[in-house]
Amino acid sequence: MLLRMVPENTKINFMKPRFIAMAISGVLILLSYVLFFTEGLNYGIDFKGGLAIEIGMDNKDQAVPLAKVRESLTKLNLGDVMIKEYGRKSEAMIKIERQPGDEKAQTAAMKKVRAALSEAIPGVNFRQENIVGPVVSGELKVDGTIAVTAAVLAVLVYIWFRFEWQFGLGAVVALAHDVSLTIGFFVVTGLEFNLSIIAALLTIVGYSLNDTVVVYDRIRENIRKYRKMPLEELINLSLNQTLSRTTMTSFTTLLALLALLFFGGEVIRGFTAAMTWGIVVGTYSSIFIASPMLPMLNVRREAMLQDEKKDPTVDNSRPTPFDMM
Repeated sequence: MLLRMVPENTKINFMKPRFIAMAISGVLILLSYVLFFTEGLNYGIDFKGGLAIEIGMDNKDQAVPLAKVRESLTKLNLGDVMIKEYGRKSEAMIKIERQPGDEKAQTAAMKKVRAALSEAIPGVNFRQENIVGPVVSGELKVDGTIAVTAAVLAVLVYIWFRFEWQFGLGAVVALAHDVSLTIGFFVVTGLEFNLSIIAALLTIVGYSLNDTVVVYDRIRENIRKYRKMPLEELINLSLNQTLSRTTMTSFTTLLALLALLFFGGEVIRGFTAAMTWGIVVGTYSSIFIASPMLPMLNVRREAMLQDEKKDPTVDNSRPTPFDMM
C-alpha cells in the first residue's frame, strides 16, 4: 500500500540534468578531500589514542551526575574530555585525550581521574579502564581503510559477474561518491569519527549497492524487452519504474534513523548521523550517478540480449517484484 502513495507512471527525465548533477557531485567530492587533507577529521579515541573509562553508580536507580563529573575532570587539566551516558542512566563513558609522555603518564592520569571522581561523587564505581595507545589507534585507521576499500572492490567483482563490467564500474563510482561525501560531511560537521562510523560506512555501501542493483536489474530487463529503444530513454523508463520503490524505501528508513538521531542519545548520534546522510546520498547516487554512467561507458546491449532461460541470474519460475507492483 505504501508504494501506491507515490504517483504511478511518472515520466521524469532523470537523464537530462545528469551532467549538472555529476558536476555538482565532482565539486563536492573535491571539496571533501581538500577539507579532509587540510582540516582533517575529528578522530575519536579509537583512532588517536587516549583514556576510556566506564563508570557507574552503586545505586542503579541513581543517574550519573554528568555535570559534577565534568566539573571534577575540568579541574585536572587533562585536555579534551568527553562524557556521555552509556547504556543505562546509572552508567557513563568518559573519554580523555592521550596525555603527553609514555604509558606511565597515562596510568598517572587514570589514577587522578579515579581519585577526583571518588572524592566528588559518593557511590561511583569504575567498570572498565582502557588505555588506547598510538600504535593500536594507527592500526585501526589502516584496518578501517582496508575494510571499506575491500567492500567496494568486492562490489565491483559482484556486479561485474552479475551484469557487465560497465555496470560494475558504474556501481563502484557511485559507492566511492557516497563514501567520499560522507567523509566530507564529517569534516564539515566536526562530529567524532570513530569505529562506529566505519561500521556506518560499510552499511551505507550495502544500502547504496542494494538501491543500485534494483535499478540495474530493471535496466537489464528493459534492454531485453525494448531492444530498439534508445539507451537514454530506456534508463529514464527504468528509473521511473523503480522510483516508487526507491523513494518509499528511503523514506521509511529515514523515519527510523531520524528518530534515533534525535532521541537515541549521544552514544549512537554519530552512527545515525552518518546513516541518515548516507541514505540521502545513496538514493541520489543510484539515480544520478550509477545509472547515467552506463551510456558514458558504452554498455554493450548485445551482451544483455541473451536468452533469459540461460541466464543463471534470472529466476524464471516466478514473476519479478516489478511485475507484482
